Amino acid sequence: MRVAIVSDIHGNVRGLEACLADLRAQGGADLVIGAGDYCMDGPRPREVLECLKEAGATCVRGNTDRYIAEPRAFDEAEDAASLAWQRRQIGEIWTRWLQDLPTSLRVGQGTEALLVVHANPQNDEEHIWPDATDAFLERIMMGVVERTIAFGHLHLPYVRMWRDRLFVDVASGGLPKDGDPRAGYAILTQRDSGWQVKHRRVAFDIEKVVRDIEKSGMPERKKRINVLRRHRYKELDERIP
Repeated sequence: MRVAIVSDIHGNVRGLEACLADLRAQGGADLVIGAGDYCMDGPRPREVLECLKEAGATCVRGNTDRYIAEPRAFDEAEDAASLAWQRRQIGEIWTRWLQDLPTSLRVGQGTEALLVVHANPQNDEEHIWPDATDAFLERIMMGVVERTIAFGHLHLPYVRMWRDRLFVDVASGGLPKDGDPRAGYAILTQRDSGWQVKHRRVAFDIEKVVRDIEKSGMPERKKRINVLRRHRYKELDERIP
């Protein structure tokens, strides 16, 4: 079984298309999975959803997908105007689609299965940092039998072995934040010894996305452009040199 996982596209259809083209060049996959956060922050959210559908992707819901689908819970949020704009762009049918997505997906059975979530197995908000403590990992893994867990949310590609568990952050297909401007996704292949992980990084035209943002009419365009061009968390200098 060969599984491709792309996450955190954030309305950047150019990044997603680059990842899918690279996947085809790599020989494709038996299953394409989206690990959440498809729309928020980017200028072409509907096209991202349509592209995932065309690719036959099976998707789980991320935190920003939940924000978009459940607006009453976030009317007072700082990003209320952005959420409203995203909902207008994707329309009612796609909004309901986001709302109905599952929060997790299992590939296989028992301990050898692959568990795909957005942020962690317990919720869609808390990051699994590469240096997460034993206490944190024990809490989020409570009740989880699968030994391989793939996720996004953090926008940083990494693999970490912890006890008998394998954590795989598949990175971001549209809004990288590790200092590398390229989009990222992961290919996981099931072997007799477990799941083999290959991270892929793919260039896309950032300035074309900038122009997409400028032309979109979306709120906070300057802020979105700055995040896209910076492609790095500010706190990384303290946590991960």
